[in-house]
Amino acid sequence: MKFPKTIAICATLMCGAMPLMAQQVSTNVVASETAWSVFEETQGCWAVATAKESVNKRDGKVVAVRRGDILLYVTYVPSQNVAGQVSFTGGYPFKDNSTITVDVDGSKFEFFVQGEWAWTKSKDDDAKVIAAMKRGSNAVISAQSSRGTKTSDTFSLLGFTAATDEAAKRCSG
Repeated sequence: MKFPKTIAICATLMCGAMPLMAQQVSTNVVASETAWSVFEETQGCWAVATAKESVNKRDGKVVAVRRGDILLYVTYVPSQNVAGQVSFTGGYPFKDNSTITVDVDGSKFEFFVQGEWAWTKSKDDDAKVIAAMKRGSNAVISAQSSRGTKTSDTFSLLGFTAATDEAAKRCSG
């Protein structure tokens, strides 16, 4: 799997309905599990994967677009009581007031968006998504950009369980 030289992590903390974002950049890969890698910093740990396939459509036609990093995360930040938070960045600003759909082998979940990031609505939803991802083989994320492009990003779940278990173990608090 090829990752950018640095990986940005966006750990969110729920404060009412608005996420507060703390972004950091890391090169500290501590484990690789097939399609997933584990990073560890003093602030926390995360398992992350890049999309294995991306399809971008406008007006029903496949188009070439420039996007930033397309990454799916599971984050652990003990100091902020974050354990197994699922998030996604599509490499572009999402359409305002939209949601994205995460389809794990037929089990569908809705994430809310803010800027270039998307999250589940609760810790309970995180647990449901993680459980489905541990059983699944692929996660397909469908979203819409602020420019109207519809995107579909496919992530392999090979190595997901081992990577999230490793991240949780390293940052269990």
